[in-house]
Amino acid sequence: MFPTLESKRLRLREITLDDREDLFEYLSNENVTKYYGQEAFVDLTEAETLIGFFANNFRENKGVRWGIERKGAQGLIGTVGFHAFSAKHRRAEIGYEIHPDYWRKGYTQEAVMSILQYGFDVLELTRIGAVVFTENDASYQLLEKLGFEREGLLRDYMYQNGASHDTYIYSLLKNSR
Repeated sequence: MFPTLESKRLRLREITLDDREDLFEYLSNENVTKYYGQEAFVDLTEAETLIGFFANNFRENKGVRWGIERKGAQGLIGTVGFHAFSAKHRRAEIGYEIHPDYWRKGYTQEAVMSILQYGFDVLELTRIGAVVFTENDASYQLLEKLGFEREGLLRDYMYQNGASHDTYIYSLLKNSR
C-alpha cells in the first residue's frame, strides 16, 4: 500500500495518471528541468511514462515518489521522493522538483523534511544522499540548510541537453540528525 504523508501545509500522495497534465505543465518548462537530469517534456505521453516509471519503482521496491499537493487544493505542485533505494545497505537518494509558481515559499523544504523523517524512521535508512548540478544553488542551499553535507564533486556525472554536467554529492546520515 502506498504511504500518504502529511505536513502542516502539504499532503504527499501517490501520483496517478490523473496527474499527467499537472506534471506536464511544469516539466515542460525548461526553467524546471534545467537541473533535473532530463530534457523538458514536449508531449503529454512523457508525463504518462514518468508516472509509470514512478509506479514501477515503487512496485519493485527501488524507490518511492510522492506527488506534492497543498492541503485544501487539488492538483500537484511538484514531486519528491527516493530513488536508488537499497534496503540491504539502508540508503537511498532523494529527488524533487516543484512548479515555479511555488518556488521560494518553503514547500520543497517542508516536503523534503517529511520524507527524511519517513526514510529514517519507517524505511530505517542510515544514509540519504542527493546528487545536485553544481549550478543549482537553490537546491544545494536547501540541502545544506537541512543538514546535508557536501561530500564531493562528480565530474561530468549528468548528461543533459547535449552537454555533460558536474554535480555535487551530498548526504545526511541518520546518526548526524
